[in-house]
Amino acid sequence: MTCSPFRRLRLAALMGSGLLALAASAQGTVPRQEVLATGIANGWAIAPLPDQRFVLSERAGKLWLLDGKGQKQSELSGLPPVDFGGQGGLLDVVADSQFASNRRIYFCYAEPGSEKGTNSTALGSARMARDERSLEDVKVLFSQRPKVKSSAHFGCRIAEARDGTLFLSLGDRYSRRNDAQTLDNHHGKLIRIAKDGSVPADNPYVARKDALPEIYSRGHRNSQGLTLAPDGKLWLHEHGPQGGDEINLPQPGKNYGWPVITYGEEYGGGKIGESTQKVGLEQPLHYWVPSIAPSGMAFVSGERYGAAWKGNLLIGALKGRHLARLEIKDGKVLAEHKLYAQTGDRIRDVRQGADGLVYLLTDGPDGKLIRLQP
Repeated sequence: MTCSPFRRLRLAALMGSGLLALAASAQGTVPRQEVLATGIANGWAIAPLPDQRFVLSERAGKLWLLDGKGQKQSELSGLPPVDFGGQGGLLDVVADSQFASNRRIYFCYAEPGSEKGTNSTALGSARMARDERSLEDVKVLFSQRPKVKSSAHFGCRIAEARDGTLFLSLGDRYSRRNDAQTLDNHHGKLIRIAKDGSVPADNPYVARKDALPEIYSRGHRNSQGLTLAPDGKLWLHEHGPQGGDEINLPQPGKNYGWPVITYGEEYGGGKIGESTQKVGLEQPLHYWVPSIAPSGMAFVSGERYGAAWKGNLLIGALKGRHLARLEIKDGKVLAEHKLYAQTGDRIRDVRQGADGLVYLLTDGPDGKLIRLQP
């Protein structure tokens, strides 16, 4: 049996639309954005609490308790001095895994140095007072060394591991990128400490006299994404220079290459480092060329958004102005979907709340808190 050209075209169109429908079904329905709050001044992070409230950081040095609808309930006073300027200020905030009983939070920020104009990334700990208006038992658990004159590349994402230790990502401070390869400083490193600020005995460089003991991995540029996967593995993403944003699964004592190897280039063009690969240096799990400028990262652990989204990795894109949804299987990226590009929002943070829903924080002087509705 033969078909006329018209009939063949019509059958092809029907088959194509069917395939598209199947593909759309496999990808799942894109959730609707519900704007909970506006007017957030340079918000950097949202920390979900177990009672479905949040703690919000604004880069100017303000820490807010939000109610369950995302509205500002009270400002939490008692923070240490914060150096606000450039990319610096009050940055990440997370709630302790036992917050319901200990009311403790962790926050990282640009800490001013004793010499004018110097600063570095620091990690603090505090307990939310019962009046829910102040912080108490405030401690500085860690200060990046050395302090330098820079307003860029603070890194500053926090993650609590299942064993209760804390990971903190640290930027290379932009002008000190070669420091990322040496172990006598904290620039361009991922560090691991205990909740009291002490160094775990099983950190990879504890026994080396030429290394700072807090260092867990090196060769990072400027990481603004750090999270645990549902299986407990640590995932990190970092900004490339001009191209070469990366996702890595940091392992103790490993070197992730910056600035010796990179898939990016100098701003305005020009080669950086030796190549894209070198023996002894780790390759990224996934990378972007051109850059999307990733910030914030969370796994979807539940089924609120259907089976297609369960186990997916969500990453905010500042330059890309979208939400990247990555399908993950066996520790590899199978597919990537670009969501909400039409809104034009710079997405600074991505978190999954206690209700299983995903929350986005947009960047800028008039930022928004958004809930993704299934």
